[in-house]
Formats: sequence, structure tokens, C-alpha cells
Amino acid sequence: MVLMLIGLILFLGSHSLGMFPDLRHRLVEGYGLKVFKIGCSLVALIGFALICYGFGLYRAEGWLQLWTPPKGMRHLSLLLMLFAFIALAASGPKLGYIKMRLKHPMLVGVKTWALAHLLANGDLGGMILFSSLLAWAVVDRISYRWRPADGVVDAPAPNVRVDVIAVVVGVIAYGAMLFLHPYLIGVAVLG
Repeated sequence: MVLMLIGLILFLGSHSLGMFPDLRHRLVEGYGLKVFKIGCSLVALIGFALICYGFGLYRAEGWLQLWTPPKGMRHLSLLLMLFAFIALAASGPKLGYIKMRLKHPMLVGVKTWALAHLLANGDLGGMILFSSLLAWAVVDRISYRWRPADGVVDAPAPNVRVDVIAVVVGVIAYGAMLFLHPYLIGVAVLG
């Protein structure tokens, strides 16, 4: 579990620099934007690898079930995950009505993904992992209220085609994950 916690610190820490604009600005000034982005990406990738490896070790060696979720939570989780995949797909560079409404669809997708997994899992490692990601996404979204603007002048009008593409891509990714979840994560979602 220690490796997962270190991974969470690295992964979420690298993704939290935007919440500290002065620090981010100093790092970009000191190292240059390209080196800063490469460095953040490497730290995030190492963190992600440690999360996956640490969670895998925890599942193999030290699983601790805190509570057993009711079966209905699995169904609710499946529904929430469909929404999460569509929100993530809507977070692309083009503006659609979904992105306009959600403001930050990637954070909405992460929050929904984390909440869905909290509802469907009752083990200690899952609680730590998913609640950490949920808390980070909530704090990150709140921080947008006091961050300086990025200099965006006028956004283009939303395009419904962007939404159709987001829904199609989200549904396909959702279906793929339903199929691949047992192979990638080791837990069957259906059945």
C-alpha cells in the first residue's frame, strides 16, 4: 500500500501544480515550458505506475474489506461510468454543448469515475485510491474560481457534432472497458 500512496502523491502532486499559479510560473520560468511539461509528465507517469503496481500488490497480499456494498450500487456504478466516459470524451479541444455545460468535463469525468468506484467497492485500498482522486478533482475544480484566467478571449459557438462524437466515443470506450476490465484490472464488471 505504501507504493500506491507514494504513487498518489506523485501523480496528484504533478496534476496539482495548476492550483499554485505562482509556483507553476516560477518552475516554467526556471526550466522552460517544454522541460516543465516533460518533467510533470514523467512524474505523473511514474506516479501512475506506482499506483497500479502498489494497488496490485495490495490486492494480492493485503486486501482488507471494510464493508460490502449492496448489489444495487454496482448497477448505479455502471450507469455513472457511462456518464464518466462521455464526460471524458467531451473534454477534447473543441467546444460542444456538453463541454459548455460541464465547464471542465475531464474533472467531472474523474469525479464521477471515483464516486462510481467508491460506491461499488468497500475495501481499504479502493477507498484510499478512489477517495483521493475524488477529493483532488473536487479541490481542483474549486480552485478554478480563484486561478488567474488563461487569456481566453472568445470561445467559439458550441457545435452539436462535437457532442455526438463525444457520446459515440464515450459509449465505445465504455463498452471496451466493460469487456477489458477483467483483463486489465482483474475484476469482472458484469456477471
